[in-house]
Amino acid sequence: MSTTRAAWAVYVKEVVDALRDRRTLMVVLFSSVLMGPLLLVALSALLASFEAGAESRVVYVDGAEHAPGLVNFLQRQTRIVKAPPADYEAKLRVRKWSDPVLVVPDGFEAAVLRGDVPAIEVVSDSGNAQAQAGATRAQRLLAAYAQERTTLTLALRGVAIEALEPFEVHERDLASARTRAAQITGMLPFFVIMAVLYGALNAALDTTAGERERGSLEPLLMNPARRSAIVLGKWGAVASVAVLIATLSCFSFIPAQWWLRSDTLQAMFQYGWPEAVAFLALLVPFAAAMSALLMAIAIRCKSFKEAQASSTVVLAAVSLLPLVSVFDQRGESPWHLWLPALAQSTLMARVLKGESMGAADLAAPLVVCVVLTSGCLLWVARRLNDAAVR
Repeated sequence: MSTTRAAWAVYVKEVVDALRDRRTLMVVLFSSVLMGPLLLVALSALLASFEAGAESRVVYVDGAEHAPGLVNFLQRQTRIVKAPPADYEAKLRVRKWSDPVLVVPDGFEAAVLRGDVPAIEVVSDSGNAQAQAGATRAQRLLAAYAQERTTLTLALRGVAIEALEPFEVHERDLASARTRAAQITGMLPFFVIMAVLYGALNAALDTTAGERERGSLEPLLMNPARRSAIVLGKWGAVASVAVLIATLSCFSFIPAQWWLRSDTLQAMFQYGWPEAVAFLALLVPFAAAMSALLMAIAIRCKSFKEAQASSTVVLAAVSLLPLVSVFDQRGESPWHLWLPALAQSTLMARVLKGESMGAADLAAPLVVCVVLTSGCLLWVARRLNDAAVR
């Protein structure tokens, strides 16, 4: 039997075995493919609730009768002034109330007219995210009211308002629309990288340590096929499963956008078919390398559980490497492209930002993946030749 035919036979056998384990496949599909879109939809629901709070025109004022000028200002800002419930503080603490409350002290208006500096409390709870966001909007309203009172007071005394503002400040944002959108879509590379890893994990462990534990590896090694053919067939099957999971993960974020409830997130989430295809192209060599690496780790183990414990090191490293770009605020460094997972995360971030990539940028991670894949497959073939495997 030729090496190609033997490798193909092993490949078909391993793919069939992997697809036959439907329970494991469903767990992998949910944990690696659906988790990202589900979290995205949950995030959009959270942002939609904040947007609904921002659009609310109701302002709750405790002691509104003490500040008729403030009430008049809020009404001119198309706000509806209402009294809060008596137990609003207790409800804020237990998150049963999601709006801040303005507390106006007795004699507020008279104190302002005398030139005193009375205080208005903005009551919220930092543990209540919606109330805290509303507190910021309430403080802006109070600042606008204070500025209006100051302007009127100075105008009555003949002081020009322009004298208080010797210059103007204009903000200019250099970031493009895609770069700003990448602040939201920046989480996608992490999800698709972990999907590749978990997609290859079970298949790599089952085709090596799992078969060894079940006793089905020895009969396979008794065949006259070369060890290289067996290794290539097994690796091809594991890599195919990893690429399949990667494909589903990359394209799953496209229909997930249909269920986004936040208008802001929908406007900023710029991820379509071109980005998904670019992600997949970057992930195919990575999937091949991770499949070979996990097989090299698992082939040393005598049981499936032992292989799972050993592979946790790879899982931890791959999940932590992309965080280098988060903690290193100096930007990209050339060595980022020479580390698996970090290189793919860096290049996918460029795709989301719409930045160009040169041939050297693509060659570095490709060379690393090819070298890692070759070295790990040679190691697996050598272990199969070892008498200890039998």
